[in-house]
Amino acid sequence: MALIDLIQRQLDDNTVSQLSQQLGADPNTTREAVPAALTALLGGLSQNAQQPGGAQQLDSALAEHEGGTGGNLATLLGGGSIGSQGGGILGHIFGNHQPAVASQVGQRTGLNQAQAARLLILLAPFVLHYLARQRQQQPVNAGAGAGYSPAGGGGGLTGGITDILNGERQRIEQTHPQHSGLFDILGNLAGGLLGGRR
Repeated sequence: MALIDLIQRQLDDNTVSQLSQQLGADPNTTREAVPAALTALLGGLSQNAQQPGGAQQLDSALAEHEGGTGGNLATLLGGGSIGSQGGGILGHIFGNHQPAVASQVGQRTGLNQAQAARLLILLAPFVLHYLARQRQQQPVNAGAGAGYSPAGGGGGLTGGITDILNGERQRIEQTHPQHSGLFDILGNLAGGLLGGRR
């Protein structure tokens, strides 16, 4: 099941209420904003995975999110550490582009920049946990990646993560085409992000 479909199943009235209270936004706006925020997060991750060494860094991050209760959005929202956890994840994905990304999400959803930034923070751990589960379910690619050395490129690993992210993009383009442009916008914002840190 694609991430966009999974999270839509979990967006019951109680979960939307939790999200909207944390954002300070009305429930309808919050519900409509979630797909845009997911697209932004997936777009940033996809851009980073295409940078030199990016797939290996993403794989390491996903390994830290395997297991646990991160697959349930309501449970995550009830935890006390989601803010600091999500903030750290956003720092790795977007770096100093975070305000620009939040602004783009806000413009498309009716949230202000601060609310959009908060929504990205709240959803980031859920996204990484989902991708970690997808990674676990790809034994061939995981096996290819497990034995890579940094100098070896890790081609099988890159293909696995890239394939997962490309599949998520295609699903969002099918179900929420109005937000698919965020992938391209984030490509421009985050271009060379990881390379610039090396």
